[in-house]
Amino acid sequence: MIHRKTFHLRLRSGVLKLGERTLVMGVLNVTPDSFSDGGTFLEPRRAIEHALEMERAGADWLDIGGESTRPGSTGTRAETELARILPVLEGLRGALKIPISVDTRKSEVAEAAIRSGAQIINDISGLRSDPGIAEVARRRGVPLILMHMRGEPETMQKGPFARDVMKDVTQGLRASITKARKAGVAKSQIIIDPGIGFGKSFEQNYELLRKLPGLAKLGYPIMVGTSRKGFLGATLARQGESTPVEERLWATATTVTASILGGAHIVRVHDVAEIVQVARVSDCLLDARICRKFR
Repeated sequence: MIHRKTFHLRLRSGVLKLGERTLVMGVLNVTPDSFSDGGTFLEPRRAIEHALEMERAGADWLDIGGESTRPGSTGTRAETELARILPVLEGLRGALKIPISVDTRKSEVAEAAIRSGAQIINDISGLRSDPGIAEVARRRGVPLILMHMRGEPETMQKGPFARDVMKDVTQGLRASITKARKAGVAKSQIIIDPGIGFGKSFEQNYELLRKLPGLAKLGYPIMVGTSRKGFLGATLARQGESTPVEERLWATATTVTASILGGAHIVRVHDVAEIVQVARVSDCLLDARICRKFR
């Protein structure tokens, strides 16, 4: 366990403090083909209802995406992404009290989402797909999440994987941070994500979780997303068959605990109500001062 540094993100709605306790990000995939819940929330009304359900369950913020980046996916046109997410963002305007981040690799989508109420940009490509996202973040004054991804979604799990995963992730994140800073994004507005499951072998995902404190040395708040991912299904496989996504909750909870004890500030999850409990108990393990606040 490490001492988790605190940070302050500037949002249009105020200041969001990171590190005092773990923040739980609820995932809202408005797609027909995401690996976990593809098609479930494609209809705007259902997506809006689920967003409000996650808020009631204790989510600290919502991450909405209109493009699946599961292994093997081939990408989505900006027009399609916008058609999926904008009705949801408009429907949540004034109804959702927690902030919303937009999960996209396209500056055009990021710009439109910010205009429609999103307050944070989450770029899984770490500015490799569209460096213009950094300019949108700078101009709009919004926080930017930079994730490490080795390769592209279509081929990222086919390898070759890095020989030294921590070196690969650290170097990749440093390169993304440099791009963001050169574009004028304030250091205080950047969050990093090691990209669990994105171009890493199953074993490397566990290695990253074990060595997560090493990423804290970069000096930025850390977000981790392990929820329901393939390496958990492989670990729990029965008779050579990966465990279905709906049966990976307890494995997710274990990796969320490890992430928090390793210094994660934010965990990105599908099962909000359950992981809110996991985060609270993990925070008590991490810091007794946090635990006292719950009494």
